Amino acid sequence: MRVNVISDVHGNAKDLARAGDGADALICLGDLVLFLDYADHSRGIFPDLFGVDNADLIVELRTARRFDEARELGRRLWGELRLDRESAIESAVRRQYAELFAAFPAPTYATYGNVDIPALWPEYARPGTTVLDGERVEIGGLTFGFVGGGLRTPMRTPFEISDEEYAAKIEAIGEVDVLCSHIPPEVPELTYDTVARRFERGSHALLAAIRRTRPRYALFGHVHQPLVDRMRIGATECVNVGHFASTGRPWSLQW
Repeated sequence: MRVNVISDVHGNAKDLARAGDGADALICLGDLVLFLDYADHSRGIFPDLFGVDNADLIVELRTARRFDEARELGRRLWGELRLDRESAIESAVRRQYAELFAAFPAPTYATYGNVDIPALWPEYARPGTTVLDGERVEIGGLTFGFVGGGLRTPMRTPFEISDEEYAAKIEAIGEVDVLCSHIPPEVPELTYDTVARRFERGSHALLAAIRRTRPRYALFGHVHQPLVDRMRIGATECVNVGHFASTGRPWSLQW
C-alpha cells in the first residue's frame, strides 16, 4: 500500500494533477489557496488586486513583523480599490478552488490549512475527495486522523481557531496509526522557518497527543523551510511532508 502526502499547495495545480501518480491514495494537508507567494511577489490574489510593488511592501512589513503597519497598508489599499473585500477575495478563491479540486485524483483525503476557507469546500469537492477535520478514516488497514486549520497568529489568516477548539478536534480523533495535521507539533526544530527567520505556530495539544497515543507517524506541513523536516518523538516519526507549491513532489508512505 502506498499513499502520497502533500501540503501547502498554494495554487500549484499543474503538479497537483500528478501528485497521486503511483499511489493508492493521495492525502492533502491543506493550504490550497495562494494569497501571496513570498518567493515570487507577482503571484497570488494580493498582487492580482494591488500590484507587485504593494506586494513587495507588504512582504517587507510582515517579514519585519511590523504587522500593524501591514494591516494599515491593507486597509488603505482596499479603501482605494473601492471593492467589497470579502466578495473580491471569495471570487478569487473560488477560481483557484475550481482548478485545484478538479486536479485531485480519486481517492483523495484532504483537510484544511490556515489559509483555506472551509465553507467553500463542499461546493468543489467532487466524488472521490473526502474532506476530514477532527475525524478519522481507515486506509489500507491503518487508521488516519485529520486535524485541519491553524492556531491564531498576528497574520490573521482565514482559518485560525482557538487552542481549545483545536485541542477538542485532536481529542475527538483519539488513538490513530497516522496523525495528519496542517500545522506541526510545538517543537522548536519543527516550527522554525529558516528563510522567514521566525517560529511558526505549532500545537502543544498535538505534541501532547503524540506523546500520549504514540501514533506510528505524525504528518504535517505549514512550515515551508523548516530547520528540521523529520524527527522522532518517542515511538512516533514526525514528518514535514514538504512545501508542495515549490517542490511539486509528494512525500510517500508505504506499508
